[in-house]
Amino acid sequence: MKDSATVSSIETASNGSEKRTKQRGGRGRVKSTPKGRRVDPKALEEVVALLGDAPRRRDLLIEHLHKIQDRYGCLAAPHLVALAADMKMAMTEVYEVATFYHHFDVIKDGDTPPPPITVRVCDSIACELAGSHKLLNELPGKLGAQVRVLHAPCVGRCETAPVAVVGQNPILNATVGQITKAVEAGQVKHPSERSNVTPGHIDYAAYRASGGYALAAACFAGEKKPAEVIALMEDSGLRGLGGAGFPAGRKWKLVAAEPAPRLMAINIDEGEPGTFKDRFYLERDPHRFIEGALIAAWAVGIDAIYIYLRDEYHGCRAILEQEIAALKANPPYAIPEIHLRRGAGAYICGEESSMIESIEGKRGEPRLRPPYVAQVGLFGRPTLEHNMETLHWVREIIEKGPAWFAGHGRRGRKGLRSFSVSGRVKKPGVHLAPAGITLRELIDEYCGGMLDGHELYGYLPGGASGGILPASLADIPLDFDTLNPYGCFIGSAAIVVLSNHDTAAAAARNVMRFFSDESCGQCTPCRVGTQKALQLMEQRHWDAPLLQELSQAMMDASICGLGQAAPNPALTVLKYFTEEVQ
Repeated sequence: MKDSATVSSIETASNGSEKRTKQRGGRGRVKSTPKGRRVDPKALEEVVALLGDAPRRRDLLIEHLHKIQDRYGCLAAPHLVALAADMKMAMTEVYEVATFYHHFDVIKDGDTPPPPITVRVCDSIACELAGSHKLLNELPGKLGAQVRVLHAPCVGRCETAPVAVVGQNPILNATVGQITKAVEAGQVKHPSERSNVTPGHIDYAAYRASGGYALAAACFAGEKKPAEVIALMEDSGLRGLGGAGFPAGRKWKLVAAEPAPRLMAINIDEGEPGTFKDRFYLERDPHRFIEGALIAAWAVGIDAIYIYLRDEYHGCRAILEQEIAALKANPPYAIPEIHLRRGAGAYICGEESSMIESIEGKRGEPRLRPPYVAQVGLFGRPTLEHNMETLHWVREIIEKGPAWFAGHGRRGRKGLRSFSVSGRVKKPGVHLAPAGITLRELIDEYCGGMLDGHELYGYLPGGASGGILPASLADIPLDFDTLNPYGCFIGSAAIVVLSNHDTAAAAARNVMRFFSDESCGQCTPCRVGTQKALQLMEQRHWDAPLLQELSQAMMDASICGLGQAAPNPALTVLKYFTEEVQ
């Protein structure tokens, strides 16, 4: 046995060689520190306190990242390391998710945290038409270095363009003066979150008092049969109102045929520029779609419901948190579990499989199909995926009968459409109109006509990805499938009206810039194709053959609808507005 002096001398002599051996990864010695970054005790203490008793499940990773971002204004490296340790996850897993979403500010060691207030100015198509470029040019000089001014994709308030968001507080029909006042007053939270109530919406007590949830309770009590209700949905002709248009009743039947347990995912990641109908209904009658979801859950045999809400809708989230809590506290019957999940700024999560990945706490990248989400969806289970507005109509269709809904169309079309109308009209907003109405009729009958001094020049019939049509084609019925022969589609029925003060080429550049920014980057045709297409479209004279070849490659080879539909605006400009780009 060596005495202490001998041990000390050996340690001193070998210190340098031992360190070199560790650096070379030599064998025979145990490293004195863990591999990778060490957890900062103070950061871990802060994360543990912030998360409290919340479960540390992987699917709650994005929710926990939001808590840190909301509390500290960014995601600093020590907090990310601490979160990974607390959740028993690899640091790379946490980091790759945090860096995927636009609304997370990941701060590396040595980087300067963002200023305390961020102002996001929407520069998507409707806001650009309304002058958002002026805000972006003037605000940095007015607000100073303590406020960060960012370009933002569509924030879902196109009827009040231009829109800026101070923190989480939307400023409608924004001016530089209004934004400056909001910043100076520290108005960074959405008004509904400051007061905890959004005036005007039908709350749980009022909804129940007017007969709400009576139908869902009757279904649960056995007064109706699932097959009977599914048949009513099929007879109504209701199709998915998120853009794809798949028949709702048929989807219920397909998922019901899959083995239990089954889940439901409700998509309210309404990120398509020009679209704001879901927010409109959420702010007014939130229980309407929740009851529709409960009826669908009963008919299909759903064990749990997951609601995915885009992060820009802070006021809607406050409403839903309040109303879901009220429903759970006094349910009309034994309802399935309802989970509300918060997006983090990623348009791609409007695609159903990307949304499911995000709900699971992952990067919102589309899945390859098959299998389809109806077979292998959320957490590997058969999943009924629906847009919010689709479920909004369920109660009325069952109460009033499928003929009531189907009987509203024009020109042989069936049903009602919630048109999100923005641009050069006197009354922009959500207009409920018969399927098959034409744009000219929609403007004249519902929108109060064109703005004074503006003449109809063209329109986007299906949001950013639906293509662009000239005024000469303003008498086409607006519905599923009617626009396909013209290289367009209706999608979520987002109508952006252009006038003789605008150009279709500028509108197409705007939406292609959006697609380039929002591509998730998973597949090369979309990631590179949108960038290259934008470069070609920024030229005064477009290289039509090259742009068409590139567009065909994107449509043929992209994994999901973003890359497949992104070329539509460019191709329709080449087809109908050739004089602008020759």
